[in-house]
Amino acid sequence: MANGNGATAAQDANDDEIVLSVRDVTVAIEDKLILDKLSLDIKRGEILGFVGASGAGKSVLLRTILGLMPKQSGTISLFGIDVDKASDTDRLRIDMRLGVLFQHGALFSALTVLENVQVPMREYLDLPRALMDELAMLKIELVGLPADAAQKFPSELSGGMIKRAALARALALDPDIVFLDEPTSGLDPISAAEFDELVVKLRDTMDLTVYMVTHDLDTLFTACDHVAVLGKKKVLVEGTIDDMLKSEEPWVKSYFRGKRARQLDLAARA
Repeated sequence: MANGNGATAAQDANDDEIVLSVRDVTVAIEDKLILDKLSLDIKRGEILGFVGASGAGKSVLLRTILGLMPKQSGTISLFGIDVDKASDTDRLRIDMRLGVLFQHGALFSALTVLENVQVPMREYLDLPRALMDELAMLKIELVGLPADAAQKFPSELSGGMIKRAALARALALDPDIVFLDEPTSGLDPISAAEFDELVVKLRDTMDLTVYMVTHDLDTLFTACDHVAVLGKKKVLVEGTIDDMLKSEEPWVKSYFRGKRARQLDLAARA
């Protein structure tokens, strides 16, 4: 049965699929409590903007989800599988469905862009060199880099090109969900806006789900479908930008309804 937009009920159900579920996660570092029974869900196809004050624990949660930091309690499920209970085979399959763009790009300085993009392929796949070259070039083109960037080293790239190269590496295995840690940090406004547009385009063309840690108001207003605010060691508020603008939570109100935020809102609605 189709809805008013012509979509089937099965498609609607698929759109409601929970790709990532975080339940009551607690994380402490050297006896300092960082996250306290935090819960968060991300649906298939969403671009989630995860925001909070500096030092609140945004990157800590990201690293915990990726298994790079231990948690004290709680559960994290990806694609319906509790990662703590996953078999080695299931864990490998989950890892191959994830793409990560670390803060500042984190490219390997001694490798070319092409070689950087091939790192996940070499780790998880057994492919001939010629095929890896072809696939890596496709990803480089996909993120809008010129072909000659493939043979350049990170030191030869601009900030915007580094972020695009890192995104190409995150997309190397055609993941279902990509994690972006401050992807527009350090970019000029034009480059940041172009990167936001690229993320939205890739979400639409590749059917991606995007988990984006950011403090960039422009990104939150123009690229994100859903926003979650971290504060007091858990998710304080979540919803659309309109929900953020209506929130009376003091930090949320200050962040989203300050002078600059109002200007962005007016521009977005113009």
